[in-house]
Amino acid sequence: MLTRFAPSPTGPLHLGHAYSALTVWQVARDMGGTALLRIEDTDSTRVRPAHEAGIYEDLAWLGLSWPTPVRRQSDHYADYNAVLDRLGKAGLIYPCSCTRRQIADAGAVPGADGLVYPGTCRHRTVGDAQASDGLRLDIGKVLERVDGPLQYLEIGTDAPALIKITKDTLINTIGDQILRRKDTGDPAYHLACVVDDALQGITHVVRGMDLYDLTPLHVLMQALLGYPTPVYHHHALITDAAGKRLAKIDHSKALARYRAEGATPADIKNMIGWRD
Repeated sequence: MLTRFAPSPTGPLHLGHAYSALTVWQVARDMGGTALLRIEDTDSTRVRPAHEAGIYEDLAWLGLSWPTPVRRQSDHYADYNAVLDRLGKAGLIYPCSCTRRQIADAGAVPGADGLVYPGTCRHRTVGDAQASDGLRLDIGKVLERVDGPLQYLEIGTDAPALIKITKDTLINTIGDQILRRKDTGDPAYHLACVVDDALQGITHVVRGMDLYDLTPLHVLMQALLGYPTPVYHHHALITDAAGKRLAKIDHSKALARYRAEGATPADIKNMIGWRD
């Protein structure tokens, strides 16, 4: 059994990260497996060396250790570009120049990851791609290529369940997701995550419920690329007193700040209701 904790160094770790990391290590321990640390640093406009250093410090302070070397996604763009090249040759991706405003103005409906792309650029081919274009996965064409049922085992619930994925879910709630970002050319999360899990031999993906609705996309990509589908464990999210999820984008209090104020790892565990 092999799992991973994969934070992005775009801000300091907070209580929600602590809960997720502890859950990853606990699941690995309970199953007699190993937990890896992976640095998902493909957002070149937001990653900072100080945040990456803070990840190592905070996790070690919590008493967590991991095998080395740690995989940093920014060191492996060749892996992601090779997959994009493969998908491009198969005619399964297309360039897109649309802005978020243009997508909204086109009447896009809400989905699992923001607005479901309305297909404005779907007529374009990879050969037409400009340097500033993003690259999108053509979900409809992919579904024509993938045989057999799409499903995965979810063990993060009270009773393990086999989750079956429908074409309607993929087309109408997920749609043609970005695999390479506009302007920067960075690989998008959905591409890098799926490729890394396969290359690292991850057997169990332990992560928050905020990604549950996007798991069908990852399972589809695994089937398309010939990768094994891991077992998934989606855990509950830590929220504040008002029920709001704790996240970096909401400026949640950093673990480093708690530490500077004299908090101990035991204090952090108490704050998040953690029980070893």
